[in-house]
Parts: sequence; C-alpha cells; structure tokens
Amino acid sequence: MSVSFKPVESEDELRELARLADEIWHEYWPAIIGDAQTDYMVENFQSLSAMQRGIAEQGYRYWFIVDDACEGGEANGAADGWSSQGIVGYTGGYAEPETNRFFVSKIYLLADARGHGYCSKTIGFYDELCRAEDLHAMYLTVNKHNELGIRAYLAKGFETIDSVETDIGNGFVMDDYIMEKQMS
Repeated sequence: MSVSFKPVESEDELRELARLADEIWHEYWPAIIGDAQTDYMVENFQSLSAMQRGIAEQGYRYWFIVDDACEGGEANGAADGWSSQGIVGYTGGYAEPETNRFFVSKIYLLADARGHGYCSKTIGFYDELCRAEDLHAMYLTVNKHNELGIRAYLAKGFETIDSVETDIGNGFVMDDYIMEKQMS
C-alpha cells in the first residue's frame, strides 16, 4: 500500500478538508456522542473557521491521507498536481515546544478506509515527523467509547497516561483518555 500525506496549503484545500471533516464526523460520531454533540464539535473544532483559527493561533498543520493506488492518487494531472481523488481521510496537529511533544489532534478516516492500515501509516508518518523535529513523544486524546481507536493506538505503542473530562461548552463534555507514544 502506498500512502502519502498531502499538506493542506491553500484555502481551497482547507475548504475541502472542512467538507471531508463534516462527512466523516457525521458518519462516525453520532452513534457514540449523539447528533447534537457531533454538530457542535464539527462547528467548533472541525469547521473551516475552526481550522483557520487553529492554524493562526496554535500552529496547526493538516494533511490529507491519500491512497496513491486509488484512481487519480497524487499524480492525477491537475494543474497543481493535486485533486481530492484518492483521499481516504485527514490528520492534523501541532508541535508543543514547551513539552517537546507533538499533539496528534486528528486522525479521521472515511468509513470504507477503516481497517485497511491507514492509521498505521499515519502513526508511521508522525514517527518520522517527530524524529525529524527532534520531539521526544507524540500524544493524543481518544474518546473512552472509541474502542476501534483505542485498540489501534495501543497496537502502535501508545500508552494511556491520563483520563480527562473536558467541558467544551453548550453542556457538552469530552470524556477522553490521553495516550502517549515515546520516540525510541
């Protein structure tokens, strides 16, 4: 499997990312957190304006997860060398110089892409990024009821280091584990 990570660089790509986030979130999360909290979290954390704010205020970086074998893949003949063909999901996060870690804020896959090794490839991508940026660890939060995610992260060397409940407003709470992977 050939997977690449296409940096989100233009406003058009950021709009496509927000559209993809809305699709993935509304397909996956209502069964776990309900429709109302899904809508709230998409608007406040996965929308175009939320992503723009994260880039400007926290140094977020985003990437499309692209299966290069899918029709079109990376080399699709578009003028800028990119189109949405082959995208199976997205990921993003930011480096924390004060902790010397990378916060993996997002790894989200389309329904048909789950269980095919894309999460493993994404963790490998972050392994390389952390080494290149001389960061000693990466960490993430995962919903305590997201059994698929928890199993995937444990299999990739993450350990649960904390359990948190975070009030995100409007009467909603994120009930998460914090999981960390040390760079060896």
